[in-house]
Amino acid sequence: MEVEAKFRIDENIKERVEKIAEFVKEVFEEDYYLKHPCRDFMRTDEALRIRKSEKIVLTYKGPKVDKETKTREEIEVVVSDFENTLEIFKRLGFDVVAKVSKVRRIYKLDDMKILVDSVEGLGDFVEIEIKSDDVEKAKRRIFEIARRMGLKESITKSYLEMLLE
Repeated sequence: MEVEAKFRIDENIKERVEKIAEFVKEVFEEDYYLKHPCRDFMRTDEALRIRKSEKIVLTYKGPKVDKETKTREEIEVVVSDFENTLEIFKRLGFDVVAKVSKVRRIYKLDDMKILVDSVEGLGDFVEIEIKSDDVEKAKRRIFEIARRMGLKESITKSYLEMLLE
């Protein structure tokens, strides 16, 4: 499971993150979300995404498992060709429902990632995530790190949900 919490941030977050975590890199990501021809992903709380960045990654996201975080099953596959992957889905009846573009600063803290995102059309956010089968323990760790950085209210909506509102 990917256990993740997201928070809206202010301009001082970079300094607070860099006090506790190691900067890894900055990347530009374009996420193309696909609409299933026969299934309403908004109703089932699922998502299918192709991400263009340093790699091209096809991701299935299952329904969120709780109300406090964005914890959900994720299955990812690296693909070699964005255009052909998208064309396969289009021929199967899928359409691109939205594109999310962001600049992401990636930090590492032990087995956690701290992601500082500047999302086109939405603003700035921080996500704290851990891959773990012990969801409750991971959530406690995430919210402890969030408190240390002065982050208070988590946002459970995805960038896609926020853009579509």
